[in-house]
Amino acid sequence: MENLGQVRISNDVIQTIAGFAALEIDGIDKSTSFTDKLFRNNGIKVEIENNQAIIDMGIQVNYGEVIPEVCRKVQENITNAVENMAGLSVSQVNIHVESMGIKKERDKKDNE
Repeated sequence: MENLGQVRISNDVIQTIAGFAALEIDGIDKSTSFTDKLFRNNGIKVEIENNQAIIDMGIQVNYGEVIPEVCRKVQENITNAVENMAGLSVSQVNIHVESMGIKKERDKKDNE
């Protein structure tokens, strides 16, 4: 096969993949304020060294969830998504639980 040139994927694309992968996990707060912070205010940092990604992400977990379990699922989903979509090896996914989402009791009643 002949060499067609280089493909470079920006850190912004990796951040987007990681952000959406995190939001797929149950237990992560999906409120507008959190997603705005995640995508617009640098809630995700990506560093690429030697063709390996190191991803740092701040998340908000919903009240009542088992935090280590949610974080492990987020790490696995981000790793799988970045490796499959970008073809980039992920060496670390560091999760920082920054806050806890609390739904008001009336919100639960409205949804029933």
